[in-house]
Parts: sequence; C-alpha cells; structure tokens
Amino acid sequence: MSPKEPKRILATDCGSTTTKAILIEKKGEEYRLVVRGEAPTTVEAPFEDVTKGVLNSVREVEELSGIKVLDGENIIKGVKDKEGVDFYVSTSSAGGGLQMMVAGVVLTMTAESAARAALGAGAIVMDVIASNDGRLPHQKIERIRNLRPDMILLSGGIDGGTISHVVELAELIKAADPRPRFGIGYQLPVIYAGNKDARDIIINTLKEKTELVIVENLRPILERENLNPARNKIHDQFMEHVMAHAPGYKDLMTMTDVPIMPTPGAVGLLVETVAKKEKIAAIGVDIGGATTDVFSVFQGVFNRTVSANLGMSYSISNVLAETGIENIMRWLPEDIEEKTLRNRIRNKMIRPTTIPSALEDLKLEQAIAREALRLAFEQHKNMAVGLKGVQQERTISDAFSQSMTGESLIDLMSLNLIIGSGGALSHSPRRHQAALMTIDAFLPEGITRLAVDSIFMMPHLGVLSTVHEKSATEVFNKDCLIPLGFCIAPLGVGKEGQKVITIKLQRKDEKPKEVVVKFGEIKLLPLSQEEEAKIMLHPEKGFDVGEGRGKSLEATVFGGVVGLVIDCRGRPFNLPENKGKRMEKLNEWFAAMNLYPEI
Repeated sequence: MSPKEPKRILATDCGSTTTKAILIEKKGEEYRLVVRGEAPTTVEAPFEDVTKGVLNSVREVEELSGIKVLDGENIIKGVKDKEGVDFYVSTSSAGGGLQMMVAGVVLTMTAESAARAALGAGAIVMDVIASNDGRLPHQKIERIRNLRPDMILLSGGIDGGTISHVVELAELIKAADPRPRFGIGYQLPVIYAGNKDARDIIINTLKEKTELVIVENLRPILERENLNPARNKIHDQFMEHVMAHAPGYKDLMTMTDVPIMPTPGAVGLLVETVAKKEKIAAIGVDIGGATTDVFSVFQGVFNRTVSANLGMSYSISNVLAETGIENIMRWLPEDIEEKTLRNRIRNKMIRPTTIPSALEDLKLEQAIAREALRLAFEQHKNMAVGLKGVQQERTISDAFSQSMTGESLIDLMSLNLIIGSGGALSHSPRRHQAALMTIDAFLPEGITRLAVDSIFMMPHLGVLSTVHEKSATEVFNKDCLIPLGFCIAPLGVGKEGQKVITIKLQRKDEKPKEVVVKFGEIKLLPLSQEEEAKIMLHPEKGFDVGEGRGKSLEATVFGGVVGLVIDCRGRPFNLPENKGKRMEKLNEWFAAMNLYPEI
C-alpha cells in the first residue's frame, strides 16, 4: 500500500504504440510533474516483453531528471535524496488491451446492458451475441471461435423470469469451446451476470470448458441496471487471467505497487471524477494508435465507449474504410490525389511510430483525426442512452414494443467541458489545431469550455487517483489540463453572410468590446489564460445560445491558450458541397483560427 505522503511517484502507461513514463515529486506542499519519458512499446516480436519498453521509458526519465530510479532492471523503492521512488503504478492497453465478447438474451436490453458493463470496465467489445440477433446457432458458434476474445460476459433474463434463452446462449459458448488469445494452458474466463434462477444450469454447462465466475444479475428487473458487480469482476479477471498471460506482464505486475489498470478505465475514472466534483456535464476523448475512447457524464450518468477500429496508427486504415475517402478529403484545404492519400495512410499503418514531417502530412493526419473523433462520438451517442421507463411500472408488452433503449443522454447544449487527450490532440504542434479538431468532431452548442491533456498523462493520473487522490488531482489541475478557452456556437442555420450574433466582451478595467459574427464565419477573440471576462450574447431571431431562439444570455468566461472561439458555421454543421468553395472556406477558417504557418 502507498505511504500517506509520498515524496516521489513513478507512473507508466503502456500504449499500443508508445510507453509513457512520468515522475511526480512533492515540492513544498504541492505535487508537481518533474519529467516525462517515452519509448516504443515492446509487446510484439522481436522483444515480446512489455517490461523492456517500460524500462526504456524510465531510463529516459532518469536521464532528464538526474534522479536514479532503476537498479539494473528493478525499480528502487524508498526515496533517498536523488534516488528512488515511494511507489510505482501503471496502466496498459498494449497488445490490443482487453478484448471481450458479450452475450445477452434481447439485443436492445440485456445484451446492450452487458455491452455497457464491459465498456465501462475498460474493454473493447468485439461482438454482441443475442438470442434475437438474426444469426443461426452455427454462425454464432463460428463467430466465438474465430474472434478468440480474452473474456466473455454472459447475461440474460430478469431474476425470476424465463431461463431457457440464457441457457441456450451458454450451450452455444460450450459448443464453441473458445480458445483465449494469450496462453494455451488455461481456460477462457466467462462471467455470468444473468437470471439468478439459471445459475445452477449455467454452472453445469460451462464449468468444465471455461473459467466460470458468477456475479449479481446486471438487469435484475426490467427498469434497473446493476452494472458495477460485473464491471469489478471484469477488472479482476483481466488482471488474473489476461494480463498474466500477455508477453512480459507477469514481470510488470510484480514491479507495480497496485494492480495494473486498463488505460481506458483509468482515463474514464479521471473524467468521471472531474465531472462529479464540479457538478458539470463533461466529455473526454482519448484518441490512440489502435482505438478512440469517448467518455461522458450527463445527468450524473457515466458512459464510456471504445471504438476499437478507429485509431491513428495501427487502425488508421480502418478509419479510411469506415468513413470513406470523400469524408477525409473534405477536411483538406488543398488538392491531393486519392492514390497519394491512400498510400500515405498505408505507410502510417505499417510504420506506426512515425510523425508528420511536412505541413501537408500534418494537415492530412489532422483530417483523419477529425473523422476518427467524429465516428467515435457517433458510436458513443448511440450507446450513451437512458433506459426507457425507468422508475415507472410497465407491462412486458410495453418493454418489448419500445425496447429498453431510450433517448441519448448526450445533450450538447448542456455540455460544459470537453477534454481532449491522445497523441493527435496532446501533441498537435499548435494548441489551436487541437481546439478546432475538437470543435469540428464534437460540434458543441451554446457555451462550452475546451481543454487538452498537455502531454498525455490522464491514464497515469487515473490509476494514481485510486491510491493517492491528492497527488493525482494537483498534477491534473496544474500540469495536465491545459485550458484552451471557450467555444460559443449558436444553434441554427442561416444564409452565407447573414448576421448571427452580437457579442459584448467586458474585460476587467476595460471598455466593452462589441463583435458581430455572420453566418459561415469563425472568429477568434484573444483572452489569455489568467483572464476572466463577462460576455453578453445577443443572437438573432433564428439562433439559440442556450436560452432559446433569439434570447440573450450573460456568462462569465475564462481565457486559455487559444481564447474565445465564436463558431457561426451553423448547427447542424454542413461543409459546402462544391469542392472549390469548400477549400476556400476551410482556408478561411484555418486562417481565422491561426492554425498553420503562412507559407
């Protein structure tokens, strides 16, 4: 267990492409980041040992800080002057992270609840199998065999209800006799979180073929989800079975002072903590090499989704396949041949650690990032839903006719904060680029605060918050989160050049400054990080900034490294269909946002 007041803390995150290490130290009464080191992740051949990348990243920390952390390949525990750390924590998504299949009786009820439980635990959901998903039994068996998940979550039936369907699903899993992805000498973990009346039959069916564990039903009654027991067990099984068999993880587990946490689970924990502490609606996004994870807290409800095929290195070709070449090219402010574009994307996939060396390459990478973020957010909106009929009695026929999927909880007008994280956002050469990529992908409405993870350390701080919240919170606020500023985006659509909004900006000890913004424009008003200002928003009749169409609004805003972005491009947002006009508008917006150097 960690000491009460540690002097020095080491944390690592083993990503699919890069392993990042950070060193935190207590300076006076506060904790601050000292240095950050990174190295390529070594989970694949020729090394096949994740600890090699960890040690390389820690060696860089040693070189940069002048503090001795390693004794050979061991981490020195206990602080003595310029030597040692008090404790060491780590997260990981290397080797593809935690890959799961979920099975449930009804696709839009228990199967969807099971998927939410798995996603919330930090898993990638490879497929959802349900009794009513339209596939024949042999197709489901073949799918389970081919995917080779790390774990299966089986659910179905309310307590006291019918058991036949969930038993059928168990028999399918038994018939598939699934082999796990890592390790050949152990059985695949299966978590049963369904009707408690079916437990004995499930045990008899699966105990010999799988490593079966039983938890409370995740849908005990139609109107209630009970996801935490399943989520906690997924995490336990991940540590005990999956991590133990992944290359080099056994050694890494002996080095850390607390269990290794899946990277998405750690980032989600941090976003949830921030939203609940400040009592706000927040969205966090982590765009990685293999996946893009989206986290949200609306009405106090935390949701998380992993888009397993949307990343910026290993999965970059999947982004192209899913969105189509036209959707990527629509974000490019200059002409590029389709063949050249495809080749550059393939090059990035086979050389995942490369970074853009020319301005044209950077513009292309940021166009792809916009699409990866947009698609991941679309998937998140479909998953982050309320249950229809919560807190009300309904008949069984009501339940089946309406399904349990209600309205999406994502309400962009009530959104207070977007936090961007991951290489494409944290390492963009100008913070303005991260701000506009976030706005283009999420299309916030009304008044929304924008922030970015400075050097991508949210995973480290997420796992650290479970053992020492004070150090995690202080470093998060002072060294991790960079305020970009605010985005003001009126809801509504108009004609090019039509007046949309009049803004009065009242800085301290200055006369109010009035700005008029027309439809199709973006304006950037400088407001530095330490500044606070009052804004009076007067939208025109057809536009809404949060109080209703045409109604004025007063608010207090804080500055950031970018400032105040006034986005009057319309909500819903549509790019011009004409190619020449589109490129002209993109260049106009990019210049207004000071996105790229003038050549």
